[in-house]
Amino acid sequence: MHYPLEITLGAARLNAHLLFEMLAYTAGYQLYIRLRRRSTDRISDEHRNWILLGAAAGAFLGSHVLGILERPAALGSSLDLAYFMANKTVLGGFLGGLFGVEWTKKMLGVTASSGDLMTYPILLSLSIGRLGCHLAGLPDGTQGLPSGLPWAVDFGDGIPRHPVNLYEILMLGAIALLIYRQEKRGKLPDGLRFKIFMIAYLVWRFAAEWLKPAWYFPFGLSSIQMAALAGLMYYRKTIGSFFLR
Repeated sequence: MHYPLEITLGAARLNAHLLFEMLAYTAGYQLYIRLRRRSTDRISDEHRNWILLGAAAGAFLGSHVLGILERPAALGSSLDLAYFMANKTVLGGFLGGLFGVEWTKKMLGVTASSGDLMTYPILLSLSIGRLGCHLAGLPDGTQGLPSGLPWAVDFGDGIPRHPVNLYEILMLGAIALLIYRQEKRGKLPDGLRFKIFMIAYLVWRFAAEWLKPAWYFPFGLSSIQMAALAGLMYYRKTIGSFFLR
């Protein structure tokens, strides 16, 4: 396979990353609609729309802010709108979206969980999106460190690397299986499905940084790892009651 992958449809050549990103949003939204129709949603349509708007706004800001903080040394000379828009990270989107949702719910007086219904759609969307990141190759900037493992991938420059995006897809499948098995044992408390996902994903992103070419502070952690730790601190009560019981 040649990276970055382009898909030919007649005379048109489509970037695989863009195509899979669009597919990720579409599939995730369709699954969300299907799950909501099959469940009893305690949140009204109006409130749900406001919460989704808050999530989108928080995710947009969080994704780009943490994205530019991944390389603090470049901020002095590169901080402009183009640089802001060009740098983004999924983890920042999740944490920013979480803040946007919680703030919006507080303003609306909503106490029911809004994340449970979004958990499986997020897992599906992120898995499809990460496949697109993998197919985009080196230009995507999400490749792993050089590796001599048998499954290391050469993205076209002759250097085998950790396929960290494929690792993440496997991890997302494991998270989905963990949640599914917990739900088969009995109904989970309101909000726990989403919390399990977030805690597991934060742990994964903290560990996965060691497999990627990242900028580290003098004390040995990257911006992504510090953000992941902050998120885990936010969920410390759930970690203690569910994972460490």
